[in-house]
Amino acid sequence: MGEEKDLIASLTLELRRGTLILSVLSQLHQPKYGYSLVQSLEEKGVVIDPSTLYPLLRRLEKQGLLISQWDIGESKPRKYYHRTPFGDQVYTKLKAQWLSMTSDMEKLLREEE
Repeated sequence: MGEEKDLIASLTLELRRGTLILSVLSQLHQPKYGYSLVQSLEEKGVVIDPSTLYPLLRRLEKQGLLISQWDIGESKPRKYYHRTPFGDQVYTKLKAQWLSMTSDMEKLLREEE
């Protein structure tokens, strides 16, 4: 029983990892700093650990999908991230791919009914 739970947990984690990039990109059409992004995602049911989020943000920035900018005008400096025009293009294509894949998966999973 414990092995089954571990396997299901591991496979669920693998499924979730594949959705994180699209989840993050979906929320960065306007600038957000890390903690506000975590909150925004959690409000929508997507839990992401900051130790997962920050390396992902840096990687997406390195790939040219995001740009960051420091805001030092408040009492606590914050680094804001938002999509670049290239990031908008990639997000649009990934979103279309996701919608197509989920539609296909729904058909597959409903075959058993």
